[in-house]
Order: sequence, then C-alpha cells, then structure tokens
Amino acid sequence: MAALKEVTLRIPENKFDFFMELIKNLGLEVAEIIEIPETHKAIVRERMKKSSASPERLLDWNQAEKHLRLE
Repeated sequence: MAALKEVTLRIPENKFDFFMELIKNLGLEVAEIIEIPETHKAIVRERMKKSSASPERLLDWNQAEKHLRLE
C-alpha cells in the first residue's frame, strides 16, 4: 500500500458539492469532520483547570491503564 498524505482544504460554499462529487469520482478518501460544540469545549477547559490545580491527583499512563483494564 502506498503512503498516504493528509490535506486540509477550504472550499467556497458554492463549489463544495462539485468538489465532493469530484473527490468521490476520483475514489479518494474523505474524513468526516466532527464539530465540537462550545459547551463541550468549556467543560473540557474547566476540567483541565481543575486537574492542573492539583497535580498530585494525576496518574501516569501505567497507573491509569491498570484502572482501565477490565477483568
């Protein structure tokens, strides 16, 4: 399999449908864009503030992985 490159493009709204049809006809892969709501971003920012205020509560990956394993 050939190496793949990823490209991000900004397409004018009036040319978007044409562009997507062209991409489909060329058989190229299109990654779905998922918009994250601002409310979700605000929750994550708040959690980041809280976690950085008390670093003793943070786990390194090995500790976290042990907690995540299902028996």
